[in-house]
Amino acid sequence: MSPQRTPEDWIAVIGMALLCLITFGNVLVRYFTDQSFAWTEEISVFLLVVMTLAGAAAAAARDNHVRIEYFLERGSAARRRFLAVSGGLVTTLFFLLLAGLTGDMVWDDFRYDETSSGLGLPRWWYTVWVPVLSLVIAFRAAIVFRRIVNRR
Repeated sequence: MSPQRTPEDWIAVIGMALLCLITFGNVLVRYFTDQSFAWTEEISVFLLVVMTLAGAAAAAARDNHVRIEYFLERGSAARRRFLAVSGGLVTTLFFLLLAGLTGDMVWDDFRYDETSSGLGLPRWWYTVWVPVLSLVIAFRAAIVFRRIVNRR
């Protein structure tokens, strides 16, 4: 049985497809004209950040985050439960903190009318996705945390 797809899976897939298309287009233009699109780096970095956070949210929803299985699997049931609960709690708290801190950064980008260097677009258009997706990761991790805590 395959795991159920989340909206975050689709965001990551679409981000990867767009990144591949932009990069391929830039390679073709560079090959045939010895020029490159200046804006591709700006969009590529944005897509990489969104893809990474969307993938992390999908992994959190499946409780597939990075952990050291050696310590998890070799312990008693109580130890495994403690590590699972503490991992879920720390993940939730970390991404809530990250959302708060990067939310301040987005507010500064908006308030001071910061623009991107490549396209001159408002920078908050790019940075707003970090706190939003951090909240999604925290939400997904909190659901897994609650499921583990309620498991008897």
